[in-house]
Order: sequence, then structure tokens, then C-alpha cells
Amino acid sequence: MSSVSETRGVVVNAPVDQPKTVQMKGFGVREGSTLAISLVTAAVLVAIWWGIAKLGLVPRLFLPTPQEVITQIGAVYRDGYAGASLWEHVSASLFRIATAAAIAMVVGIPVGLLMGLNRWAKGIFDTPIEFYWPLPPLAYLPLMIIWLGIGETSKVTLLVLAMFAPICLSAQSGVRSLPIERVNAARSLGATPFQLLVSIVLPSALPEILTGIRIALGIGWGTLVAAELIASNRGIGYMIMSASQFLATDVVFVGIGIIATCAFAFSAAVRLLEATLVPWKGKS
Repeated sequence: MSSVSETRGVVVNAPVDQPKTVQMKGFGVREGSTLAISLVTAAVLVAIWWGIAKLGLVPRLFLPTPQEVITQIGAVYRDGYAGASLWEHVSASLFRIATAAAIAMVVGIPVGLLMGLNRWAKGIFDTPIEFYWPLPPLAYLPLMIIWLGIGETSKVTLLVLAMFAPICLSAQSGVRSLPIERVNAARSLGATPFQLLVSIVLPSALPEILTGIRIALGIGWGTLVAAELIASNRGIGYMIMSASQFLATDVVFVGIGIIATCAFAFSAAVRLLEATLVPWKGKS
């Protein structure tokens, strides 16, 4: 684009600069997939593991090769281990973690929302939660066994206690981070307390709640394996414990791999739910 100017009878075409746009740089990991980086990292770690085992830097008794672990997966799948099939071990652990997670969410989310909305509720529930939350779950596992026996009830109760606190506290944090302007705007439009809770409070707290659920599932898996080591005859943790007693390191690796796979699947499900329910997270 140019403009025409006249100087001493000479017509000159003078260029006019176009307006420049400034592209704002992002901050943090927001755009682009990290899948390729993760796959390369996993391949490098497996290669290092294979190299150490193949070169004999660590005895095979303590560090089997990846090929031996894969072979053992087929053997455990066909023949089972420690008096149960592989599916019986996995289903027992999945039942415990899924049941406990459902109870923890059904109880923890309403309690956390109530603590964020009402100071009396916060004063009542905050003390017991802050008292037991820092304690390792194995510290009160003996009490669960004494009070509830060695059946499923004690294990599920232990898992509920381990998962309840992060879910509850994340729900409370989500309410406390709610902008008051949003609440006042809804009130000015005549929203009832129930409408405020359903349409304003819960959607605003949902990102924090889903983050708390992911954290709780991670804690739950660690607690589950520890509980199955002590009082159980089925489960992935029991299978790992039985294998360790006979120095079956390859079976221990199989159990660890199953736990990692299940935990990754749970985390991926929560991420998918997060992308569906709160697509605006991290974009504002």
C-alpha cells in the first residue's frame, strides 16, 4: 500500500508501513503433544534396563531382562500364580480400588463443598481431617484389622480414608478459589442458593476436584498394594509378596507392570473426563 505525494512537480509513491501484530508467547506447557517425547523416554529406559541386565552388571536373580519379564507375563496369564489366576488377582485389586474411590468421591466431594461454603462445617471437619491426613495409611492399618477383621471391609475402609482427604480438600480449595464477582452476578440475576451451587460453585470447583481425584487414585494404589501385602489371599500386592518370598523377581516385575498399567489407565480416564467436563482449564 502506498500514498502519493507531490514535491516540486514530481509525483512520488511513498510506501506506508503496515500495522504490525505482536504474537504473545505462551507460558508453561499448554500447546503441543508430549507423546513422542514420552515414547522416546520409555524406549531409552527399557534399553538401559536391557543393557544392564544383558551385560551382567546386576545378577539376573535381582534384575531379569525385559524378555524374561514378558515371558513370565505369558506364564502367569496361562497358569496363574499363588493359587489364583491372573484375572482373579487383578479383579480383586480393581474391585477394592473402584469401590473405595466411589465411596470417597460420594462422601468427600459434598463434604469439601460444604467446608468451602460454611465456616461451621469447616471448623467441624477440618480438625479430624488435618489430624489423620499426614499419617501414613499403614500406621492405622492395624487398627482397621483389629476393628474390622482381615476381610474386604478393613481394606476398603483403609482405602477410603486414604483417598477421602485429598478429594475433600481439593473440593474445598475449588470453592475458596471461586471469584466472588461471579457469585454476585448470579445473585443479581435472581439465582437461588441451589442454582448457585449447581450452576456456579460446582462447575468452578470441578477442575480442582478432578485434580484431587487423580492424586487420590495415586495414593489409593500405593495403599492398596501395602494392604494386600499384610492380610489377603488375592490381589496384585499379594502376588508380588508371594513372588518376593521365593525370589521370583520376574513375577515381581510383572506385578509392578500391572499396577503401573492400571494406575495409568485410571489417570487417563480422569484426564479424559477433565477434557470433557472442563475444556476451559488452563486456557484463561
